[in-house]
Amino acid sequence: MKWLKNLQIIHEIKRLKNTATWSYEGWMSGWRDEKSLRQWVGLNAVSWILMVVLGFEIYQAALLVALGGLVVIVELINSSIEATVDYVSTDKHPLAKKAKDVASAAVFATALLWLALWIMMLFA
Repeated sequence: MKWLKNLQIIHEIKRLKNTATWSYEGWMSGWRDEKSLRQWVGLNAVSWILMVVLGFEIYQAALLVALGGLVVIVELINSSIEATVDYVSTDKHPLAKKAKDVASAAVFATALLWLALWIMMLFA
């Protein structure tokens, strides 16, 4: 039975390697094709520098880093929704527009939350 456990562990390691590879490929595709992703990452980098310069407490920095990272994550999801809609059809359709617009609104709402948190931290 020990050999069976070893076999399962090997299978899980291979699965984890595949998952990491696909995630890396997804990141590189997004980085290459999505200017907005590069912009959000750039704003995050500027944000991190400002946190250091302004001497934010660790809890403040942790919240801002987490929410800034969430903006990047939502942008990745938005990009995947847009790509899927474009793959399914190039025709203009109200539901295709709605899917893209709502996904974009999710990025915007997350970015507004990040901005609101920045304002709160600056004036706390």
